[in-house]
Amino acid sequence: MHMTLSPLPELAEILTHARVVTLPMVTRFRGITVREAVLFEGPEGWTEFSPFVEYDDAEAANWLRAAIDFGWQPTPPTLRTSIPVNATIPGVDAAEVAEVLARFPGCRTAKVKVAASDQTLAEDVARVRATREALGPEGRIRIDANGGWNVDEAEHALHALAEFDIEYAEQPCATVAELAEIRRRTAYMGIPIAADESVRRADDPLAVAAAGAADLLVIKAQPLGGIRRALAIVERAGLPVVVSSALDTSIGLSMGAHLAASIPELEYDCGLGTASLLAADVTLEPLVAADGAIAVRRVQPDAALLGQYAAAPARRDWWIARVTRAYTQLERERAL
Repeated sequence: MHMTLSPLPELAEILTHARVVTLPMVTRFRGITVREAVLFEGPEGWTEFSPFVEYDDAEAANWLRAAIDFGWQPTPPTLRTSIPVNATIPGVDAAEVAEVLARFPGCRTAKVKVAASDQTLAEDVARVRATREALGPEGRIRIDANGGWNVDEAEHALHALAEFDIEYAEQPCATVAELAEIRRRTAYMGIPIAADESVRRADDPLAVAAAGAADLLVIKAQPLGGIRRALAIVERAGLPVVVSSALDTSIGLSMGAHLAASIPELEYDCGLGTASLLAADVTLEPLVAADGAIAVRRVQPDAALLGQYAAAPARRDWWIARVTRAYTQLERERAL
């Protein structure tokens, strides 16, 4: 999508205060047990670049665009001072669900991961059942399949999970066409379909809305290129949105919180409570849920924590090289 381009700071300026960290996680999530990130300090404050390691340079460039936007440009006006957030339940055994929920004090909404390739539908059902039992009848449960089902599998799974009063099903299938089909097939069940990967990893993030493939969109500041780009997508899509994280440090979560605070209508609890999935963070005041919400504020890293969790030299070099390639990609895009 076309937007007016802000000036790029010099690469040397971006890298002057770059700190690469490796943070341990409480439990395996997305197949990883540590989260790596690059932190920069810009004129507006600290910002984050943390695309997952498997993403290519073209995709990573969007994450760098977001980091530059948050660190070098003033944030848009905010409409709220705190953001209600959901708990996140990774693909753990049902017996571990209550322990995970305890890390999200006050949260009455839980997003449960399902459809992992190494797990069965029966395990998914047991995990969702345990979440419903822990939250009680008033709690809200949403499921996230990360595109792990085909249409027939998704239809079967939604039937199996419907008894737990599902708030919505996030990315049950991988493609926009499949999302449109599963939405058509299961409309009578009343489970809304949310699109995540089909928005943030697509050449056209508005294709989902145009195809009638989703009832709501899950948006994330870093993958979409920053707060302003994400707000433009929200305005043009005309669908309700949930602002979520990409397993960021508290600095990246601050970016997401500022995005959520800038959206006029925020109907759903947001997926910005994921600092609770980290066993360590870069600040003494992490953006974790309190009374079911996180504050909208800038985050200042702690020098001692930056040192304690500094990445090994080889990993630091890998990330700095990645920043450099992503920056080159941004320069190339601006030249077109």
